[in-house]
Amino acid sequence: MSTTVPEAAARLRDALSLASRGLVEREALVELVALAAVAGEHVLVIGPPGTAKSEAVRRAARCLGGQYFEYLLGRFTEPGELFGPVDLRRLREGVIEIETAGMLPEAEVAFLDEVFLGSTAILNTLLTILNERTFRRGSTRRACPLRVCVGASNALPEDDALAPFADRFLVRAFLDPVADARLEDLLAGAWGLRTDAAPAAAPASMADVDLLAVAARGLDLAPVRPALAHAIRLLRRAQVNLSDRRAARVQHLVAAAAVLAGRTAATEEDLWPLLTAVPTREEQATARDVLRDVLARSRNGALRAAAEDASAGPLARARRLAADAEIFLARGSDLPPSDLASDPQVSPPDPREGFRLRVEGMLREIDAGFAPGSVPSELAAVRPRLVAALDTWRS
Repeated sequence: MSTTVPEAAARLRDALSLASRGLVEREALVELVALAAVAGEHVLVIGPPGTAKSEAVRRAARCLGGQYFEYLLGRFTEPGELFGPVDLRRLREGVIEIETAGMLPEAEVAFLDEVFLGSTAILNTLLTILNERTFRRGSTRRACPLRVCVGASNALPEDDALAPFADRFLVRAFLDPVADARLEDLLAGAWGLRTDAAPAAAPASMADVDLLAVAARGLDLAPVRPALAHAIRLLRRAQVNLSDRRAARVQHLVAAAAVLAGRTAATEEDLWPLLTAVPTREEQATARDVLRDVLARSRNGALRAAAEDASAGPLARARRLAADAEIFLARGSDLPPSDLASDPQVSPPDPREGFRLRVEGMLREIDAGFAPGSVPSELAAVRPRLVAALDTWRS
């Protein structure tokens, strides 16, 4: 029995849900990798070390299935470490041929950490693979089955010579360390990874990805193209750098988002990937403000975290903070009075201390993320209650 597009989308949605289990504030990245795989585009992840870039990408790769390749690049990485060694038997015959078995040219999903540290020879070969899905080295010519490559780095390259290579990664994801208010969730999730990692057997497969990709390529974008063009004009008017190539290729992301949402034609609800194609963190912040009205209708049942983060980052964060605050306040009201803190001979910590620190972290996040007078209404309503509760627990 042949698989239908809705069945493939449902399997991928379920796989993404499993892959995100235990991750904190990285669900959107997992979903963006899947979106890019369906769109046939690539993802660049920018964030400091230790922000779970690798774990999120591995989770996404497992949920997509297929041949996976991962490598950490360095200044002295040799091309053979990525593409395969020279076939010595053929070399004796005077022919340079590469043995690519198990290497990047045969991967369907690839993750290259510190991607900008590669040598000129590596980056030039990668450029051809990313652009044309073709590996060329010596006398070796091979079509590559690559659906998506994820590159990671601590920062965008400052060297202008790397700009053409970086531009091949259409999707940009910028990560920060998990906020103070969610440290307990982070610790619990990290501990759970020891016994509750994403299942090895992915419920989705590359066949599902390919079916969805074919559907995306055949999708009717005419209904949404005027709105997309209007959004790009707004960005250009605001001096947000979006090249003609990026503007054109973002249609692949819009089509993929629509297919994953179960639609046969794209609508304005599918425009949110446009934000992920904006190249820099600063420009993404500007774009989110400029496109606030355009992206307000964004919705995607399969890629909830990514759509929410792209369309309403600050507002989504405000809703999450407000929901967390209500939970903290409810838990704090159940804490019994305690004299433990005043007795130095008692070893267990005052249970209120943990809540004090967590709420202080939440208040810092609210004040750092929202300027006075621009705090969303749900946060503006709950912040005074947090302060009052904090004063009570301090007394």
